[in-house]
Amino acid sequence: MVRPIWKGALSFGLVYIPVKLYPATEKKEVRFHYLHRECHTPVQYRRWCPVCDTEVPLSDIVRGYEYEKGRYVVIEEQELAAAPADGGRSVSLLDFVDLAEIDPVYYEKSYYLVPAEGGQKAYELLREAMAETGKVAVARVAIRTRESLAVVRVKNRALVMSTMLYPDEVRNPQLLPELDYQVQLHDNERKMAQSLVESLAAPFDPARYPDRRREALLEIIRAKVAGEAVVTPRPAETARVVDLVEALKESIARAKEERKQAAAPKARKAPARKRKEAGA
Repeated sequence: MVRPIWKGALSFGLVYIPVKLYPATEKKEVRFHYLHRECHTPVQYRRWCPVCDTEVPLSDIVRGYEYEKGRYVVIEEQELAAAPADGGRSVSLLDFVDLAEIDPVYYEKSYYLVPAEGGQKAYELLREAMAETGKVAVARVAIRTRESLAVVRVKNRALVMSTMLYPDEVRNPQLLPELDYQVQLHDNERKMAQSLVESLAAPFDPARYPDRRREALLEIIRAKVAGEAVVTPRPAETARVVDLVEALKESIARAKEERKQAAAPKARKAPARKRKEAGA
């Protein structure tokens, strides 16, 4: 059972809505332990001080900020706690903006905001107002010891809060030397590229994009557990692109053929259903 990781309030103007915070996502990576090859014993990692030549207990470890190479200032836990973020346990809504104005590069992690006891009506009023106006809220929130920017938006019956990076945490792509290039594009190349994009256009359905690497790893693991031989497929060979226009033409043809094949079973099944309904 998922438990709330935070309880506080959603506030804007004079409105105060008690809420609970739940993680909206979970990582499903295939995790491995590091083992000693000789005996398959998990390897231990120790907190070791090379100067004192001793293992350091967790109680003797402090936080240090490196202000110069090899020089640190120590910050104690009570000092860290004494620097509270503004608003305490509150999601403060600052502005209402259009979602399209926010570059996804700013997003970090998403959470569900749900109403706590007594907050259902105010929560629903805010959710409905945001849904009707099509706006999302830029907010400021403190979770644990870090204050973050966030965006709050409507998703079905819930409010979703996504923490965001600060502007100075996003690197400027203009500083990347590889982007300082000059090329000449011909009209037919532009048209072919646009045609390829249009031929691959489709409504976004996240179920179409499973984690293929994780599935392949789990198949290998299941086979090893069952004592079966593991067969690793050969990687697909990729042809060297010689002519850009020809490559675009071939890509468009393949995309159309794949769409045609994907639609074919549905087209064949439809008459069968109609015959069955007619016979009924």
